[in-house]
Amino acid sequence: MPTPPQPVDHELIEAAAQIARIRCRGDNHTMASAARARDGRIITGVNAYHFTGGPCAELVVIGAAAAQGAYELDTIVAVGDRDRGVVSPCGRCRQVLFDYFPALNVIVGSGDRLRTVSITDLLPETYVWADHQLDAEPTTPLSAS
Repeated sequence: MPTPPQPVDHELIEAAAQIARIRCRGDNHTMASAARARDGRIITGVNAYHFTGGPCAELVVIGAAAAQGAYELDTIVAVGDRDRGVVSPCGRCRQVLFDYFPALNVIVGSGDRLRTVSITDLLPETYVWADHQLDAEPTTPLSAS
């Protein structure tokens, strides 16, 4: 069941857009991301494109947040360079964001269709890594095979 709509954090979008305008140059850095920490701080980052699969901007923000002591993120957004606007996270980022912050909100859409949704709405029926660790208690009942 989808979560109720949340307000759109336009300050967060503008922070990511400003980083995209100022710091994204050439083919190596084409996306910027901004996240709001639980304490209100905004943490930003840019992707590091590489043909081997360099980190997306959202993943860079997770590391930057940890480096700044912000271990709880409330909302995240990614914005493309060249005024491409808000870009939804890729599948890998959706899974990583869910694993780190299962209650995270993500800004998606464009123009007047911008909206804030839960990461769980972007990744329904998700794989929960902790459920598959030998020393973990499952969060859902396992069926007998």
